[in-house]
Amino acid sequence: GVTRLLLTRIPFFKEIIVSSFACDSCSWSNTEIQSAGRIQEQGVRYTLAVTSRQDMNREVVKTDCATARIPELDFEIPAFTQKGVLTTIEGLIDRAVAGLEQDQPVRRATDEAVASKIDEFIGKLKQLKEVHSSFTFIIDDPSGNSFVENPHAPRKDDALVVTHYRRTPQQAAMLGLELDEKPADSAEDLRNEVLQFNTNCPECNAPASTNMKLVQIPHFKEVIIMATNCDSCGHRTNEVKSGGAIEPQGTRIMLRITDPSDMTRDILKSETCSVEIPELEFELGMGALGGKFTTLEGLLKDIRDLVERNPFTLGDSSAPGRTEKLQEFIGKLQEIIEGKTRAHFIMDDPAGNSYLQNVYAPEEDPELKVERYERTFEQNEDLGLNDMKTEGYESEGASGR
Repeated sequence: GVTRLLLTRIPFFKEIIVSSFACDSCSWSNTEIQSAGRIQEQGVRYTLAVTSRQDMNREVVKTDCATARIPELDFEIPAFTQKGVLTTIEGLIDRAVAGLEQDQPVRRATDEAVASKIDEFIGKLKQLKEVHSSFTFIIDDPSGNSFVENPHAPRKDDALVVTHYRRTPQQAAMLGLELDEKPADSAEDLRNEVLQFNTNCPECNAPASTNMKLVQIPHFKEVIIMATNCDSCGHRTNEVKSGGAIEPQGTRIMLRITDPSDMTRDILKSETCSVEIPELEFELGMGALGGKFTTLEGLLKDIRDLVERNPFTLGDSSAPGRTEKLQEFIGKLQEIIEGKTRAHFIMDDPAGNSYLQNVYAPEEDPELKVERYERTFEQNEDLGLNDMKTEGYESEGASGR
């Protein structure tokens, strides 16, 4: 016989290979299809509500690893029981009828009861072709290479539901895909995932959600960014926690602001970091503004907003002279933000968990100076390190008992 191969493309789908075999001696013929592409990233499930004769004429690509089902008849064509075909829904039903009728003469001779039940079921399948009542046709393909035609394309088809899903390990093994037996790294999963947990809004106490993400800062370390949004009152807040331990030494970072582009530098201010601007005689103590991961401009604007909202310096009861000084300070701070005034920006973090971006990294930044220093007893006391013992505590506990 002769086998013919045709590479063709189905509109709104992909390329397939149609193979057709014909024998001149006995006139037997057969056609089947193979996907011309690779196995897709996800499996696919097509669910079609068949309501008319026109639906029976929809083209269907069914690969050999796909399962076809009609739930109303509890009928299923399992995977790998048929070769891949390019046909219609009516054609699939005809193939199923032909397959069931093939061994009926033998069954009638050996088991009349089973043969009569299969005859009854074949009658139900043939009635489906007349579409006297609607039924559901489902194709489930773990390889993602099956297809059911949408005659309304590119518009949406309300009768057809297409669902993409992740393959199970059993389905991947059935397709002959390599399975990664290595256990997943939980830390790596956290880097690629945004975790969400329920909480209450700090302003109105309404139920809200907090998003948490583990982020790797280049040339520094991992930090945890937490953001809370309240749908009731619109309150938004974000906070940064260090993802690592307290460093052996404290860190003092000094930046000389000389250009407006310095405002775009990334900055991580931990909860234990204090901020100082000598030209303005300004100092922000440890714990103020909390932990933040933003830009230098963003942090300076937060400082400006913090000063402007202070109820003890603004309002009817405030002294006139104090208000003028405050407005003068805000004006000078705004000039620094706009790049009109040069100034020094100093971050002092005894825990060593703060960071200011070096735009020349990995080379040295001429405007940035980072100093490491030994913490004083008072700083260790503030961090709770003086009474913390991480080594030898087990033996002491045993001797005490």
